[in-house]
This record gives sequence, C-alpha cells and structure tokens, in this order.
Amino acid sequence: MQTLHVDLGNRSYPIHIGTSLLGDPRLIRPHITGHQVAVVTNSTVAPLYLNTLMQSLSGLTVSVVELPDGEQYKTVTELNVVFDTLLKDNHGRTTTLVALGGGVVGDTCGFAAACYQRGVGYIQIPTTLLSQVDSSVGGKTGVNHALGKNMIGAFHQPRCVIADCDTLQSLPSREFASGLAEVIKYGLIRDKPFFCWLEQQMDSLLNRDVQRLTEAVFRSCHNKAEVVAEDEQESGVRALLNLGHTFGHAIETEQGYGQWLHGEAVAAGMVMAAELSARCGWLNGAVVPRLTALLQRCSLPVLPPAGLSAERFVERMSVDKKVVNGQLRLILLNELGHAFVATDTPQSVLHEQLRVSCARADSQVDNEAARQ
Repeated sequence: MQTLHVDLGNRSYPIHIGTSLLGDPRLIRPHITGHQVAVVTNSTVAPLYLNTLMQSLSGLTVSVVELPDGEQYKTVTELNVVFDTLLKDNHGRTTTLVALGGGVVGDTCGFAAACYQRGVGYIQIPTTLLSQVDSSVGGKTGVNHALGKNMIGAFHQPRCVIADCDTLQSLPSREFASGLAEVIKYGLIRDKPFFCWLEQQMDSLLNRDVQRLTEAVFRSCHNKAEVVAEDEQESGVRALLNLGHTFGHAIETEQGYGQWLHGEAVAAGMVMAAELSARCGWLNGAVVPRLTALLQRCSLPVLPPAGLSAERFVERMSVDKKVVNGQLRLILLNELGHAFVATDTPQSVLHEQLRVSCARADSQVDNEAARQ
C-alpha cells in the first residue's frame, strides 16, 4: 500500500492506494467518529464488494442505500433517496457516509454529506478507475441537471480515500477505458514524463497488470493532490484539471447522460482542445497525433458524436461552470505537459474548430455506412 496526503490544513486527508484494502478496518475505522454509518452504493457494485466492506464496519449501526447504476441517475431524485434513508433511520450529526462505487455514487454521496444537517463526514471508496484517479479526490460533489452537468453541488472534502486496485479487475472494458482518459489527462496538463510512461506502458495497463495499474493510480492521484492542495475551490490552477471537459460536458448533456461515458466525452474533448491549441498557434501540432494515437489504443473516441452542429456545441458550452461573466474560459495546451486557462480564444477560431470536428465526425459515419 502507498499513501498520499491531500494537504488542506484541518481538512487534510489520506489517499490509500493498493490491493486487498477494502476489508481492512484499520484504514476506515479511524475516520468514523460516531456509531452510525450509511453506505451509499449501487446495484452493480453492492453484490461484488458490499459484504467485504461490511466486515470492516462490524459493531457499528449501518444503513445501506443502494442506488441504480448509471450517470442518468446522478439526480436530485436519487439524492433524496439518500436523505430519506438517513432521516428514516434517525442518523445524527455524528454519522459518517461511505461512498462505495464509481463517480456517480461518490458525487451523490459526497453532496448528501455536504447537505445533511449542514454537513457530516464521509469516506470515499472508489471502485472504478475514473473515480480512483479523479472524482474521489478533491471534494467536488454534486448532481446533474437536464441543462448542465454537475451544475448543482458543493465542495466537501472526504475524511479519507481508499483506492483498492483489485476492484479494477471487475470493470467492463468500456468503463476501464473511460478511466484511462482521465489518467492521460494528467500527463497532458502537467506531467510530460507520465505521458511518455503511459505511451510505453499502455499495453500493460490495458492487460490490467496490477503493478502498472497501481503506479498509474498513484501518479494520477499525486498530480491531483498537489493541485487541490494549491487551489481547493478552483479559483486558479485547479481549473487546469478540466482539460477537455467543457467540450466533453457539452457532449454528455446533448447526448443524454449515460449515452457517452464521462471519459469517452473527455477523450474527444481533449483532442478538440489540443487541435484548437494548435490552430491558435499555441501548441506544436505534433502533440495532436501522439494524443490521438494513445487514446485510440484505449478504444476511446477522438471525435465528437455525429449530428452535433457547431452552433449546438456553443449553446451547450455556454451552460458551464467555466463561464465567468459571460466569457467562456477554455483549458488549452501550449506544450505537452503544460496547460493554461485561455480567456481570449478568438471566437472565429473556436467556431472553425467546432465546424471541422463536427464535419469529420459526420464524414466518418457516412464512410462507415458506405462500407456496410
């Protein structure tokens, strides 16, 4: 096991990364202050890992909230299911919530913890690659709205994160690849040696080599922990973690939550951001094919969905947390391993990039139909 620390003063917490961690009470019990616990999980994860977790909670009064699985259930409706259980079972202010699952479970559970009786503690036990390297760390919690992803939420830091890499072996290939998109993101925005390492080790990662996976999770969390410690509530450098996300969130919202996985939308969004960076003259164009090749090795999309116009893209992108005073801020690249916040992207260039990307997506579909 390796342990990182997110340094946030009295809100600091450990991230434990390794194997065979889920059933170890020594990792979770020090962060439970009362006798009540509410485990929030979903219908896919519960049959696999709930019993192992419950062994670590022996002797405590435990409620279990089992939500349906999928991004389309990251809603206020399911949030109220958590509140209903907490109130029905008389959970007090010393209760601890435990998120056992992927990003949807973690975000929903964390937001419930931020709101219930004006804030209670919670613990993240992420079981997907995407949640282990991204959403479980940093305290961003929330649910989606029909008009925008993650638009209803709060910053609320967990008491600890337990990333058991054994759980990654049970992931469907598509979910696993979705998580790799966020791993690749860290190399793009701030860690060029990590990007090069991923190019060298991707075959081992795709084969789910435990040692390489643990290293990838550790290096990703190390990058995110440093950024969060510097900028907890995204007033500066933390915004760089959103590379590809403004494009990606537009895709997710337009397609309908759950149609494209988050990492799939981010993958296409990162390519669009890299191409826009090169189009503006800020990035060496040779980076784009390297990124595209790496994503394609993971079977991730490098184009947006067909049938999405540039105008519709702009409309969806305008409903985004990165819009400040009506000005869209984009995260772009000026070299491999270095991102920046662009507030002065020429609108004509942005629209041209969107038109080109959308046209290529439509053309690809037409070509595939002709071959059939």
